[in-house]
Amino acid sequence: MEVLYPRCAGLDVHQASVVASVRIANGAKASHEVRTFESTTKALLALADWLGATGCTHVAMESTGVYWKPVWHVLEGHFELVLANASHIRNVPGRKTDVNDAMWIADLLAHGLIRGSFVPPAAIQELRDLTRTRKQLVRELARHEQRIQKTLEDANIKIVGVISDILGSSGRAFLNAIIAGESEPEKLADLASKRLRASRSQIVEALRGRVQEHHRFMLKLHLEQIGSLESVIDQIERRLGERLEPFREDVKLLVTIPGVSDTVAQVMASEIGMDMQRFPSADSLVSWAGMCPRSDESAGKRRSTRIRKGAPWLKTTLVQAAWAAVRVKNSYLRALFHRLKARRGAMKAIVAVAASMLRSVYYMLTRREPYRDLGPAHFDQRNRARTASRLLKRLKEMGIDVLQTRVSQPVALPVTL
Repeated sequence: MEVLYPRCAGLDVHQASVVASVRIANGAKASHEVRTFESTTKALLALADWLGATGCTHVAMESTGVYWKPVWHVLEGHFELVLANASHIRNVPGRKTDVNDAMWIADLLAHGLIRGSFVPPAAIQELRDLTRTRKQLVRELARHEQRIQKTLEDANIKIVGVISDILGSSGRAFLNAIIAGESEPEKLADLASKRLRASRSQIVEALRGRVQEHHRFMLKLHLEQIGSLESVIDQIERRLGERLEPFREDVKLLVTIPGVSDTVAQVMASEIGMDMQRFPSADSLVSWAGMCPRSDESAGKRRSTRIRKGAPWLKTTLVQAAWAAVRVKNSYLRALFHRLKARRGAMKAIVAVAASMLRSVYYMLTRREPYRDLGPAHFDQRNRARTASRLLKRLKEMGIDVLQTRVSQPVALPVTL
């Protein structure tokens, strides 16, 4: 097998140490020099100096948790770095040691057998940290809201049934009054907003409960946590606005896709970046995101069609956006969903819609063009002969004979019962 990189290195990265193996090709043979370094900054700088002294040009490492990031930052700019998916370079079991792992990575890199993972530039990495942290905080905020509902149910307060948002203006007014010690349902009902659809009698009965001091303490605790989380989320939103300023035009393009809000566009920008040259094609981007069926075939039979693992932060956001997109009437994405839902079910259909949206993102960012909807009749127009054949076959199965007439313009076909 041809050697592409005569002097390269493989790194087996751990939390407290890094095992480095430098592979030096000498004709048909190769020698390995192995050293172990700590993961401190001083030791990583010594690692960089040692790799440079050996004449190493390319360095590969596993994407082990977040431990690879400090190593990457120290070596970046001095060597050609390759970040490998651990599942792609797994060695033969039975002879696993840190030294063997480092030597195996170096051998794979020398022969060009490692496919590098996508590592975005520093600006995109900052956006990732912000959008991912925001999502985690929003999830935690929702958990506190659920705990408030649980506490109210324990006190037999049924306001969840009369207001849509327990953290809205009316809900917060009720909660603050209950925490302050108010227990009369009539006085609490006076705090309700006039926009509530529920009648006053319904609100009064919903607020009639048995609130104890323990309930007030728990409600106050959760409300304080919610206020703190909302303050932090506001700070993240402002920071995101500043960091997204260089990509503002690209984000505006993404928002033209049905179902894509500003939040979804921000997540897309942070997860895949704005430079589509990193992905050879739209299908490569979809595969990287894990939005396509895995390749699992043996003896001519497909054993599994589950989607691949990958980009969980992007995948969940795309699926949520896809559910919003299929509700847009007279759109291509809605037609695609209903076309696949009849044969494959709703879950597979929605994943296909999300994958189609991601393909659109690839071409939009490559061409710097807004989204153009193909329309709900796209599939019928794309292959009219197949559509007509399918419909005729269906009518025949129903016992209806149809006189076929070829016309230039679509007209109603004569039907004989």
